[in-house]
Amino acid sequence: MKENVAQKLIGSHLVQGKMSPGEEIGIAIDQTLTQDATGTLVMLELEAMGLQRAKTSLSVQYVDHNLIQEDYRNADDHLFLRSASRRFGLWYSRPGNGVSHPCHQENFGKPGQTLLGSDSHTPAAGALGMLAIGAGGLEVALAIAGEPFFMRMPEIWGVRLTGRLQEWVSAKDVILEMLRRHGVAGGVGRIIEYYGPGLDALSAMDRHVIANMGAELGATSTVFPSDTEVRRFLRAWKREADWSGLVADEDADYDVNDEIDLASVEPLIAMPSSPGNVRAVREVAGEPIQQAYIGSSANPGYRDFAVAAVMTRDRVIDDRVSFDVNPTSRAQLERLVQDGHILSLLHAGARLHQAGCNGCIGMGQAPATKGISLRTVPRNFPGRSGTREDKVCLVSPETATASALCGVITDPRTLGIPYPRIADPDDPLVNRGIFVPPLAAEEAAKVVLEKGPNIATLPTFEALADTLEIPVLLKVGDDVSTDEIMPAGARVLPFRSNIPKIAEFAFEAIDSTYPERAKQTQGHAVVGGCNYGQGSSREHAALAPRFLGLRVVLAKSFARIHAQNLANFGVLALSFVDGGDYGRIEAGDTIRVAGLQKALIAGAQLTVENTTRGQAFTVSHALSHRQIEYVLQGGLICWMKARGGQP
Repeated sequence: MKENVAQKLIGSHLVQGKMSPGEEIGIAIDQTLTQDATGTLVMLELEAMGLQRAKTSLSVQYVDHNLIQEDYRNADDHLFLRSASRRFGLWYSRPGNGVSHPCHQENFGKPGQTLLGSDSHTPAAGALGMLAIGAGGLEVALAIAGEPFFMRMPEIWGVRLTGRLQEWVSAKDVILEMLRRHGVAGGVGRIIEYYGPGLDALSAMDRHVIANMGAELGATSTVFPSDTEVRRFLRAWKREADWSGLVADEDADYDVNDEIDLASVEPLIAMPSSPGNVRAVREVAGEPIQQAYIGSSANPGYRDFAVAAVMTRDRVIDDRVSFDVNPTSRAQLERLVQDGHILSLLHAGARLHQAGCNGCIGMGQAPATKGISLRTVPRNFPGRSGTREDKVCLVSPETATASALCGVITDPRTLGIPYPRIADPDDPLVNRGIFVPPLAAEEAAKVVLEKGPNIATLPTFEALADTLEIPVLLKVGDDVSTDEIMPAGARVLPFRSNIPKIAEFAFEAIDSTYPERAKQTQGHAVVGGCNYGQGSSREHAALAPRFLGLRVVLAKSFARIHAQNLANFGVLALSFVDGGDYGRIEAGDTIRVAGLQKALIAGAQLTVENTTRGQAFTVSHALSHRQIEYVLQGGLICWMKARGGQP
């Protein structure tokens, strides 16, 4: 049977199930990636499991999100993560090393392997020919403990690339073209695989940009072949021994097919406040801006900064514009300094920040009220920047820099300067000494976890009652993101290891009264529209509402990672069979579901009564038998304890 790259990756790691779309499968995980905004919970979960040592071939804990040290909390958590990495046998990437995804590609990614990460942009590693998937922290903890990762077998969506990008058009415009065509739910239930002659002109870091933002399409993952370009990249980073070829068989089939002529792509922009709200830059040119921002895991390569540096050389940024430069790895920053590009940016008026996620996750660099901010980041959900009424647009480095120079949204093709053709260097500055390797097993066993006063024990939850009669506290619309359920930013994320405290911010962007009202119930429900829980993989968006008593979410449809996180913490995710029933239930109504245990096990459909309105409607669930056990027991941790603590 002729196979594509995704099928080869899954097939070589399949330990349970059949590779038929929609069927639950289990795959072995080679590597894991955690970052500090989600990793603190993962480490606490490993402690709760009693894990002695990581059973993956490689696991890395990065510190890249919570870098602002306004008080002791983030600094304490950094020490906790370092101690946990030493205790459990993980690599540790210290603050300032850079964003997890480009750092992982530069130093640890390996073609043909699987990577599970507690960050939704983990699929960026697909640029190297890996099967990389974002998941909730509990599932990553299980993978570190040696357990398979379970998911529904996705469809494989083949996207054939032809042609070459024109001047002033880059990889960011390619993924924005995908979002323009298909929207933020176009990739749900699918792995996107890029192939074709157009790949020859895309570098490994170009591919990283495209794979990273496949998450914005809702895709399970994105994969590229491991070809001569991947080999060149690994050779440059002194890791050619990690290379192995992996390409689709000739005439391999795909479940879904698409094609992009790269020569037809033009500069694009995702307008506020969704990655799917894409237009041509020329259509909105002339709008004044307040900020332009380059960097983030979505545009992390050397050329993304060097192009901006050449564009600004001997020029000055418009005085109204804050031009923020966010290096994505220490190694890239060192090389940009060596080559004089940082000097050019600073001399033009840029503001240089430390290597990390920074403003992408709302950690500083918030834009002015209602001021347009052009960013090379992957997401522009409402308020994610740290400014409640933000107007964030997603663009390429070329468009961001051209606009910073002119003070208005500018199509870079109209700038009137030569296009800077810059490639990623074949001799980057490699400095792996800044990563802390795992201790030997006997030394690791002696390590005591360093827990500051803000690190609280994980809460435990009761089993799901057989009959629920609970109020609906909140009703929300389509495409509600995890940023809206659980905000990020410097004000909230320092409490990531203190669930009672972080729960006080749940649904703040939608209804700030929710936490107090939730505390006064003995359980409650939330109603959502389509694609509920899109965006970040942060499990706090499931855990914090669960701590406040959330037992059921009724929605038209769910984003994959959030649906898994809800099950992991014992929250029942139910979908309306008839989408019209969404209009028959409102906040303040009381719902009743009886005989839950038998109904969940017996089939995929249940009956929900709206006792306030005297109506009933049918809902379905997409839970596997394994996930049903999690929900009935009160969550994955409770399920593990019932089995004697073994995953």
